[in-house]
Amino acid sequence: MKVRVQFFSRLKDVTGCARQELELPADAIIDTLLAQLFENHPKLVDWNAHMLIAVGLEYVPRDHALREGDVVSIMPPVQGG
Repeated sequence: MKVRVQFFSRLKDVTGCARQELELPADAIIDTLLAQLFENHPKLVDWNAHMLIAVGLEYVPRDHALREGDVVSIMPPVQGG
């Protein structure tokens, strides 16, 4: 299945892109996606413990099942001021 990934803020700099499309197995979950992203962008691993992940407009846990065409947003921690 194909999913689109969007990177926000500093993670765009870490990955060198704002968007990416990935081909994943039909039974993929967020952790499957992250494993592929960490392989493609090794520096992204440094953010692993702090990333916020959403599918569509909802934050999701790492065991969330992905579906064809999902848009996954990966963000650094939110900082206020």
